[in-house]
Amino acid sequence: MQSRKKMIRRISSVVVLNLFILGNGLARPPGPGVICSVFPDAAQCAMGQPSCTTCHTTPPGRNAFGRSIEAAFPAEINTDAEFESALPPILMALASEDADEDGFTNEAELIAGTSPGNAEERPSVGGCDGESINPVWDVCAYDTLYTFRKVSLDVCGVSPTYDDMAAFKALFPAAQKEAIAEKLATCLDTKFWQGRDGVLWRMAHSKIRPISAIKSGVNGGPVPLGDYDDDYRLFVYTQIDDQDARDVITADYYVNVSGNPPAYTRVAARPEQTTQPDRRAGMLTTRYFSVVNTMFTAVPRTTAAQAYRAYLGLDISRSEGLIPPDNAVLVDYDDKGITEPECAVCHTTLDPLTYPFSRYHGIFGGGTANYDVNRMNFFDPASEGARVRELPEAGHLFGEPVADLLEWADVAANSEQFARAIVTEYWVYFLGHKPTVAEAEEFESVWRAFMNEHEYRVERMLLSLIGTEAYGVP
Repeated sequence: MQSRKKMIRRISSVVVLNLFILGNGLARPPGPGVICSVFPDAAQCAMGQPSCTTCHTTPPGRNAFGRSIEAAFPAEINTDAEFESALPPILMALASEDADEDGFTNEAELIAGTSPGNAEERPSVGGCDGESINPVWDVCAYDTLYTFRKVSLDVCGVSPTYDDMAAFKALFPAAQKEAIAEKLATCLDTKFWQGRDGVLWRMAHSKIRPISAIKSGVNGGPVPLGDYDDDYRLFVYTQIDDQDARDVITADYYVNVSGNPPAYTRVAARPEQTTQPDRRAGMLTTRYFSVVNTMFTAVPRTTAAQAYRAYLGLDISRSEGLIPPDNAVLVDYDDKGITEPECAVCHTTLDPLTYPFSRYHGIFGGGTANYDVNRMNFFDPASEGARVRELPEAGHLFGEPVADLLEWADVAANSEQFARAIVTEYWVYFLGHKPTVAEAEEFESVWRAFMNEHEYRVERMLLSLIGTEAYGVP
């Protein structure tokens, strides 16, 4: 074990050194926000903030637009404040130029949502002029017959019969909309949607990341450490009927399932879930989540990064969602070299996200996933970092202070990022791609309604989603 720890430390040191050699990529957290302040009509600003690929290939590597910005920067930029002050006039000066030489100005590409640094991306031209000449579908407007058929395929998993289509066509327009809503409601209760390996089950894969070798319970593997079936049940339950989807990361309960089509029932306990009831935070505190993410780690950065990515749609490895606390002082509690400038860019956000997860045990026998205020005392400062036992529990999310994981989950679940991430997942399922520039306005309308009038009920939101032109225009 000791030699393995030494090897991990050596690898970490090499990574830090390589990052230092690569130099400061000017990939600073304020960058996307500054772009939106200079170009408020930029398409990506309507869906959050521009991604790092606006200026970079793989950070710190820069694309043509990023190199143009770099060339115009003052020689010394040492702080985020200096960066934020210097960037706006540079962006305005470059607005009328064409960094990637594709025939569109940098400003035009930002407004359209394409990359001003990638010649393979360029704004689309043209559109649907006049009436549709398609003999089957109206490709210039919302087509109710097309939508009826598509809902049946997407949610029931079967195409409607010829008689069903004929009966639908015979309805008046208002009755057709009612028939689409009824079809959606019927299909949402099917095994295809709710059952094991159904749509919702598959949607949970990226959150749970199942490993059969360590599964316990039914169909357990050779090293049974945690039963991810409990995680799937909880996820599906929060997405169906009139359940509050925020429970996916705030629930203090678990779920049983029976029957086929399945029936999901809320329960206070499950046999191998041992996290104290008053310390549960939905899928963030299940046994399996702790097993695969925290494992034996003192500072569970992987756990926090997975939660940030899976439930808020923000990937720190892609420089997304870098929102450090104001006046943050980054402390290297486990001696991993995170205070080096090239590492601190991400860790000033990641580490404060991590602290609230630190009191939940990883793999710890019968105590796996249990909350333990003294957990940090189990780690030896000689091997895990001189100040590891000083690691705080209080942290920050979106720059906002949180006292513990329960507050972390509450802030997350009530954030715009949470609503946007959920609606994005369903958008991708129903439309086959993330929202495009042309779909940005409808997409924003759906996720904002999900937070407000839909009260975080997924099935209410889906009725709005299938009513968009993005879904219903062939």
